[in-house]
Amino acid sequence: MTPSRKTDGRTIARLLSIVTHIGALVPLALLLWDYWAFQLSADPIREVTLRTGKPALTLLVLSLACTPLKIIFGWKQLIPLRKTLGLYAFLYASLHALTFVWLDYGLDPELIVEAVFQKRFALAGSAAFLLLVPLAMTSNRWAMRRLGKRWKLLHRLAYLAGTLAVVHFLWLVKNVYTQPLIYAAVLALLLLVRARPIKHKIVDWRTEVKSRLVRGPTPTG
Repeated sequence: MTPSRKTDGRTIARLLSIVTHIGALVPLALLLWDYWAFQLSADPIREVTLRTGKPALTLLVLSLACTPLKIIFGWKQLIPLRKTLGLYAFLYASLHALTFVWLDYGLDPELIVEAVFQKRFALAGSAAFLLLVPLAMTSNRWAMRRLGKRWKLLHRLAYLAGTLAVVHFLWLVKNVYTQPLIYAAVLALLLLVRARPIKHKIVDWRTEVKSRLVRGPTPTG
């Protein structure tokens, strides 16, 4: 790779990082603005719950999409964004959980435990959040060195967390299934791309296409 290409690659990586940070913080900034401007709905707790839960799920799915997109299109610049997107997902998930235990149930342990085990959407959401905790805590180089090969095994739990989060959303909305089903379909597709046989076929196809583009059209006659 020539120096100019390296520079272009670094520039793209920086721009992607900046866009990711800005995009991830916009929902929080809008929520805070609406809070300070007294523009939340008549049911502010429900609105805060939804406006922290949806970004958490969206950012989690986007973090899981980085590797499949690299497999399909070869976009290596997306790989460093997995950590950033995952940590922002954990931030919103933490705010979502805090809204549930504090604003909804006043930090009352008995009421919280009762709600979690009586409401299936709360049980799925709690399980998803608990899975995200160790993932967030080990999203650093020190943890990667300490855990070694076990680090990758641990972080595969992100797909289980994503699945539970989608189930949580599906059970929460009750009758309007369109959005949860879209998330479920996207997550299923991401899991499919990561399956080893399909992954190898996609990589082989991408290599073949790239090779043909380099060789140019085959002469006829």
